[in-house]
Amino acid sequence: MMKYIDEFRAGALARQIAAKIASEAGPGRDYHFMEFCGGHTHAISRFGIVDLLPVNVHMIHGPGCPVCVLPIGRVENAIQLAQMPGLILCSYGDMLRIPATNGMSLLKAKAQGADIRMVYSSADAIKIAQENPQRQVVFFAIGFETTTPPTAVAIQQAQILGLNNFTVFCNHVLTPSAISHILQSPEVRQFGLVPLDGFIGPAHVSVIIGSQPYEYFAEEFQKSVVIAGFEPLDVMQAILMLIRQINAGRAEVENEFTRAVSPAGNRKAQSLVAEVFELRRTFEWRGLGWVPYSALKIKSSYADFDAEQRFRISTISIADNKACECGAILRGVKRPQDCKIFGTVCTPENPVGSCMVSSEGACAAHYSYGRFRENNHVAAQKN
Repeated sequence: MMKYIDEFRAGALARQIAAKIASEAGPGRDYHFMEFCGGHTHAISRFGIVDLLPVNVHMIHGPGCPVCVLPIGRVENAIQLAQMPGLILCSYGDMLRIPATNGMSLLKAKAQGADIRMVYSSADAIKIAQENPQRQVVFFAIGFETTTPPTAVAIQQAQILGLNNFTVFCNHVLTPSAISHILQSPEVRQFGLVPLDGFIGPAHVSVIIGSQPYEYFAEEFQKSVVIAGFEPLDVMQAILMLIRQINAGRAEVENEFTRAVSPAGNRKAQSLVAEVFELRRTFEWRGLGWVPYSALKIKSSYADFDAEQRFRISTISIADNKACECGAILRGVKRPQDCKIFGTVCTPENPVGSCMVSSEGACAAHYSYGRFRENNHVAAQKN
């Protein structure tokens, strides 16, 4: 038995929490909770958590997958970089399959001869730069606050090692800014309003930033927030805690994931990020449009390691495929099954939209787990 994993997957305990949720969710009202993080979306689908909830408790998928929210223009930038003669582009595996202009992807560019290497960490990219001193090596950095500190470490390491052939194409984005945008932006609201009573706060992100940044949403917007771990019992307990807040008329930040998250977060990681990065004035998110102060760029003191500076990368804005509903799904306005091409034209083997690429994407999670539950439900109704 793996300690502290199996304990949070106990079926008997899940049923006990489900019984409490059923008894405490008032029949006279509906509860709408957004799980912002893709890890929670995956857990909810994989473990059938929706089946354990009463019909008046609704889970809404948020834009919590960094692969999903990266706009097509930035993927197109990476493809153009990779096609430069002699350049090596290092990328996480999920990024390789996102379709850009005319269905082109990094994987297809690789098949056509571009030197694109899948890495598991920023340290891998540093090693490749050391092994190929005559070639330019670019690390395609993406992710929320969780993966930003390792990128900062890589940039500082490159400076110490004097790696003149290493740069970072920075696409790190910030969770709280996206939540604010969902709650208040008129640009997002015009695409449809989502009733929201509260949020399940991200797990790994909160390990870095702590629970304090979410207090703004509780105070300013009167939205309940419960930070939760990724295991099914974590999510179930967070839903129960949210229901109790709503019933009591409270809007507070509570921390279910106390085994990993503190109010202040990881101060060392935060200071490392502040040393290397600064806020961008605005950054485009797929599904949310241009979001102010929602992303990071490399500080001028580390400009030698900024791919955008070295290769004069220009901003490209490309509309999503017209048949794809990823934008609406990322905002929680639509569900994966509401998309006409879901599961037919768009599958994990042939993704049209980014939500189908990453295993944490709402469409991929529903394709892997949720659609079978729906089919069984329909069959049961017919019988």
